[in-house]
Amino acid sequence: MSGFKDVMQSADWKSEKHVPAIGAADSVKAGEFFNVEVNVGKEVAHPNTTEHHIRWITLYFQPDGAKAPYQVGRYEFDAHGESTDGANKGPVYTNSCVVTSMKTDKPGTLLAASYCNIHGLWESSKEVEVS
Repeated sequence: MSGFKDVMQSADWKSEKHVPAIGAADSVKAGEFFNVEVNVGKEVAHPNTTEHHIRWITLYFQPDGAKAPYQVGRYEFDAHGESTDGANKGPVYTNSCVVTSMKTDKPGTLLAASYCNIHGLWESSKEVEVS
């Protein structure tokens, strides 16, 4: 039987278009909000077509020493050019990028997962220090 560890893929986001790139400060102030950007296709563009697209990104925060991560948010991307006129003929396309704001009193790791409708699940992480 396989689990997430067997299907979750990872790579360097600078060379692999499916990996969620996490942008956040390396160190933040305790109790103060800071922005986190998660972008799939930041360096190498990911297609956003009816046939091939990023469906969602989920962001978690794992405080140092905690047993489980906390879900910060789940972001759906629903417009990929679909239309009653056919594939890729619709007027709306989404870009798989999200910016959210969060705060924490503890250092830890931001964890992002994304889902490509063709190439499956991808993950990345970024450590955050707190002062």
